[in-house]
Amino acid sequence: MKYKKYEIQEDLLYTKEHEWAKVSGHNARIGISDYAAKTLNDIVYVTLPKIGQTVKQFEVIGTIESVKAVSEIYSPFSGKVIQLNQQLESHPELINKSPYVEGWLLEVELSSYEQEKKNLLTAEEYIKHLESTQIQ
Repeated sequence: MKYKKYEIQEDLLYTKEHEWAKVSGHNARIGISDYAAKTLNDIVYVTLPKIGQTVKQFEVIGTIESVKAVSEIYSPFSGKVIQLNQQLESHPELINKSPYVEGWLLEVELSSYEQEKKNLLTAEEYIKHLESTQIQ
């Protein structure tokens, strides 16, 4: 699914801050949207929580640094961090090249999926959010 020059994947849930989550069983893989990756431009550094750390929905869990700015990363779901994308330590540009596949950030074991998924946006709702904020 496309919105202007941005790829929006239909099987993901999104936050208004441009993170995505792909739920598989009791876990969710988390990253930033194609819109966020293209807006940040050249990503040079990523900080993420530690494995085993508990995160809460919509709380800051890290930062992404680009040549333009430093942006906070918000967790789409609450849970325990079970995996980090180790490739980002030496290749943060993977987020720019492939935000949905190679540039994912982390995985969490979900603690409140049913309640929290209602707070997230479907692909269609995310596109409406982009339109409502007049994003070009």
